[in-house]
Amino acid sequence: MFTGTHYRPRTDSETAADSAEKNTSDGRRRRIRAACDRLPRGAYLYCRRSPGNPRQCWAAAFRRHLIRFFPLDLPLFRPSAGSYSRNRLSSLMGLRKMSERIPAIQVEPAVPAAPSKQPPAPGKLPSAVNGPIYTRSFTGLFRNFRRLGGGLLFLLFFGTLWLNWNGRQAVLWDLPERKFYIFGATFWPQDFILLSALLIIAAFGLFFITVFAGRVWCGYTCPQSVWTWVFMWCEKVTEGDRNARIKLDQGPASAAKLLRKTAKHALWLGVSLVTAITFIGYFTPVRPLVADLFSFQLDLESLFWVLFFTAATYVNAGWLREQVCIHMCPYSRFQSVMFDKDTLIVSYDAARGESRGARKKGSDPRAQGLGDCIDCQQCVQVCPTGIDIRDGLQIACIGCAACVDACDSIMDKMGYERGLVRYTSERALEGGQTRFLRPRLVGYAAVMLAMIGAFVVALDARPLASLDVTRDRGLFRENAAGQIENIYTLKVINKTQQPQRYRLQLDDAPEFRLQGEHTLSLKPGEILDFPVSVASTAERARAGSQPLAFSLRGIDDPSLAVGSTSTFVSPAR
Repeated sequence: MFTGTHYRPRTDSETAADSAEKNTSDGRRRRIRAACDRLPRGAYLYCRRSPGNPRQCWAAAFRRHLIRFFPLDLPLFRPSAGSYSRNRLSSLMGLRKMSERIPAIQVEPAVPAAPSKQPPAPGKLPSAVNGPIYTRSFTGLFRNFRRLGGGLLFLLFFGTLWLNWNGRQAVLWDLPERKFYIFGATFWPQDFILLSALLIIAAFGLFFITVFAGRVWCGYTCPQSVWTWVFMWCEKVTEGDRNARIKLDQGPASAAKLLRKTAKHALWLGVSLVTAITFIGYFTPVRPLVADLFSFQLDLESLFWVLFFTAATYVNAGWLREQVCIHMCPYSRFQSVMFDKDTLIVSYDAARGESRGARKKGSDPRAQGLGDCIDCQQCVQVCPTGIDIRDGLQIACIGCAACVDACDSIMDKMGYERGLVRYTSERALEGGQTRFLRPRLVGYAAVMLAMIGAFVVALDARPLASLDVTRDRGLFRENAAGQIENIYTLKVINKTQQPQRYRLQLDDAPEFRLQGEHTLSLKPGEILDFPVSVASTAERARAGSQPLAFSLRGIDDPSLAVGSTSTFVSPAR
């Protein structure tokens, strides 16, 4: 039916040779390829001429496009994926129909390998491979810096909330009243443009710090990191250091284990509750909040938010920990596009440290063909995200420099020079000189300084009084004196924290006169709505609408001045 090379029966020597290598992956691969090569060379032509018999067409396509590229550990070749035998594979390829002398080889299921005790390959996260991370406690210079950064954050977060300023809470975001008190200043919704400028300044400040020194924000002052360190300290106090915690978790259940676990989680919940109360206290007066909470008189809405933020803090800092930094925080994702070859990052000096290996103190590592790294794993054990800094820069590295402190302590014990793991740049590791003045860094600094200047100017020019004028929906009216009057509703806000007196007047309007009282007295933060009428004093008022300017000036403080415009409508004469 077609021309070409037909299948040739196998000899006994060929069968014996193939059986000798049937248990090897390469042997199985060569065997199937050889079987495929014995297909008719005219398979494609045959497929075109006889489309009703697709078996040989499929086999030829399988041979030419799949077998040569894919290994035999695909699900098709694994017994666990459906117990596909060699006969089954040959049947699918249309080979068994040609000859029954091809020996059937049953592929045995692979024996599961024992868990490897070797450290994970570079790029893999030990936290994802080995389960919980047990960090070792340590001391060092950067640990002190981290304590300082965390202490300042705690002082700012917990301390300012309990301060009083002029008889009220120093920092309070009063959502029902739509006011934001921060010490002696009161901000209103009209001032939210200043908040936008402040966020832009913070963003460019973060960009500048990242380009200059990597993720030091994450390692030293990020709330997630700071609260995680506090929770880790609670673990150390209740369960002991790293080895003690591992032994405790692997040990059987006992009263001592239950007591330690209970104490740890009680501390965690206590810190979480204090954090939640403090955070909610920025939006509602904290002293009544605490009194109502512990007297069981707290309203359901406030109770819900206290419990919600308690649970969020407990889960984030107690259970998720490094997973937030690795998988949830967007900062770890876009940091890679901000780094350059001159960014100071925590790095391992491979040229100095390799090859790694244990040695006796005082021995010459060069004579043994070793570098300065003794492969003690201390840098891995102190890392809060569980990575090995010797594998290079990784997305999980938060730049906390815990590995730097650990490595420096080992170098001191071994009598080696410090700095095997240190803050340095990629250019310096390659033997070059780190450039601190570079276009991107200067650009971020310039934008940040410009925004700071604009923010200061806008803050200084922020009006401490507000005047809004709304004209009444009625067009006009005629008073007893025959004058045309328009009615307006004025909304005046005293944005200061002191009582103020204001005088209301019309600017550059000799043809108009304010009717009624012109002096206003407002309490601190008071909002006053009141109507005023304006009459036209001209003998013949111009028909149509005319612009009208209102101004409000402080009597006690002349610097308080604000204005607003509206229109005066007159009938056609």
